[in-house]
Amino acid sequence: MKAARAGAARAGAVRASRDRAATAALAAFGGTALVHLTALLTGATLLAHATKPALMPLLAAHALLRGGPPLLAGALLLGCGGDTLLQVGGDSGGPAFLLGMGSFAAGHVCYLLLFARHGSPGGARTYRLAALYTAAWLTAVVLLWPGLDGELRVPVALYSLLLTAMALGATRARLRTGAGGALFLLSDTLLASGLAKWPQAPAPQFWVMLTYLAAQGLLAHGVLRCHNELEQAERETEEAGRSPAGPSVGHGSDQSRTAARASTTPKP
Repeated sequence: MKAARAGAARAGAVRASRDRAATAALAAFGGTALVHLTALLTGATLLAHATKPALMPLLAAHALLRGGPPLLAGALLLGCGGDTLLQVGGDSGGPAFLLGMGSFAAGHVCYLLLFARHGSPGGARTYRLAALYTAAWLTAVVLLWPGLDGELRVPVALYSLLLTAMALGATRARLRTGAGGALFLLSDTLLASGLAKWPQAPAPQFWVMLTYLAAQGLLAHGVLRCHNELEQAERETEEAGRSPAGPSVGHGSDQSRTAARASTTPKP
């Protein structure tokens, strides 16, 4: 009995330590984001360049410390790769830009895999949203196409199609992931408008990064909630299956996954 209590106490202390570290990582992310956005507004280029590569690793650390799936950390770190490459090569559309776009694209694939696991089955609502997002993608490509350099037109069109698919997939998980996907779409559209030489608002990079950081934060938080709820449901099913009066163990995992994704309406 004493050994069991000691083990439970140690496990509680480890959980508390991880929670504190996760909170610290999230606070560091928020503080770094604030400094970065302020630097963009005030024209402090060196400070903006110094803080940008640190943003997504801090959010990834928070996600892992909260028990999030490695695939979520991968999506965020691939976002860091895209951030860094775009910063090194500029937003002019050169090789570094294309590599950065490829890193973001790989991150979108990670998100799509996460939404396939944690999203609802879909339905009429999903079909309506698919039509809306497809129309938005076609409209953006048609409007941006004439202003893009020739070597960028096809890569931007294909990347934006993958991004749109990710944004649509995000609507199947939670309301906050759906909002995150939409903000990611807006952020990259603002960036593409600069490539197409459209008139820009003052401090255009501020608006690109503001919407991007909000998008990644909402996506990460929504996926974390989905993942933790699914794990909790699986644990409860396994515990019920081990109890004498509980259900048979054979299909416990399938039942818990089905229960966790039963609703076709994303949760907040």
